[in-house]
Amino acid sequence: MESVFDVLQERGFIEQCTHEEEIKKLLAEESVSFYIGFDPTADSLHIGHFIQIMVMAHMQRHGHRPIALIGGGTTMIGDPSGRSDMRQVMTLERIVENGEKFKKVFEKFLTFEDDKAVMLNNAQWLLPLNYIDFLREIGTHFSVNRMLTADCYKSRLEKGLTFLEFNYMLLQAYDFYVLHKEQGCKMQFGGNDQWSNIIAGVELVRRKDAKQVYGMTFSLLTTSEGIKMGKTAKGALWLDPEKTSPYEFYQYWRNIADADVEKCLALLTFIPMDEVRRLGALKDSKINQAKEILAYTVTEIIHGTEAAQEAQNAARKLFAGDQGDAEIPSVDLSQSELGDGMDILSILEVAKLIPTRSEGRRLIDQGGVLLNGEKVSDFKLLVTLADFKDKKIVLKKGKKAFKQINLV
Repeated sequence: MESVFDVLQERGFIEQCTHEEEIKKLLAEESVSFYIGFDPTADSLHIGHFIQIMVMAHMQRHGHRPIALIGGGTTMIGDPSGRSDMRQVMTLERIVENGEKFKKVFEKFLTFEDDKAVMLNNAQWLLPLNYIDFLREIGTHFSVNRMLTADCYKSRLEKGLTFLEFNYMLLQAYDFYVLHKEQGCKMQFGGNDQWSNIIAGVELVRRKDAKQVYGMTFSLLTTSEGIKMGKTAKGALWLDPEKTSPYEFYQYWRNIADADVEKCLALLTFIPMDEVRRLGALKDSKINQAKEILAYTVTEIIHGTEAAQEAQNAARKLFAGDQGDAEIPSVDLSQSELGDGMDILSILEVAKLIPTRSEGRRLIDQGGVLLNGEKVSDFKLLVTLADFKDKKIVLKKGKKAFKQINLV
């Protein structure tokens, strides 16, 4: 059986390792307990978290034991990594509620029977800590000078770093120490922005227990230009279907740039790499076949076969010019607001398809707006009750953006 390290490396996950050769040997020869932490700062995981979930799934498939750690305690502090400002302080009740929602997602991707994976919450050991004892036992192992050179702190010093957030690295390192002691955890994984925190944990275990543990970081999901992926007009690309519908989720992957298809197939699906490379090498219009496979597969993994099929059918209908009963993003408009009619620019604003009216005029002049499949040529067009079929109209902006308006 091939090593999971080779699998993760071939698929493009691995960014940095603390001890690469030792890690390769360890993963090839032992069943390793490892952990990834997820701070429940929102009520849903997003696509960035899904990279970490895929890592856990690959590791478990190769006989290793994931520890999915809910950061119920660390969320009380807030991770400064990759942020220009301090996180909003959340109540304990909200954090607990969010953490429960995370658990349901992990159960879809990992097997927890027979101790093959465990889910823990660091609130269990962090909230009861006596601060003075913690400082004496753990704080003595950290150099402030060295901490200030870490990227997660260095980038914040000019704008302001609170002492509250300054404690975060100690708490995450303490998590690794506790999990090593109580769960036999030998590795911590995380996004590349967690490198400084992971090193802190590796060093704390070495100083406290004279034991060698390891860290590895993974690629953040970025485009070929290095821009972070997973942002939509509504914000993050959430895994919760109530926050990002399966249709919107499918459409996001169906519409990604050609240059990003192979990378996303490798990171977000279990499709064998030979097939990933074949699909990624398709050119011109044929690359759309690869995008459909990507969109369908990722949607199926996260939302199930039925939702993926419905999203694909809806997308195909719309691209064929058949609005039908396709499940596309929609907004409501009251009959009183419509009145005797509303100009097309106002309708586009209601649909949130244009940022400004001048942008709407430019789009219409260029033939980039369709109403119920018909090109709009006049930005003064009045949309009336007669345009609504079964109390619905469908707007299309450019080649890919659709919005349905429901008359209520």
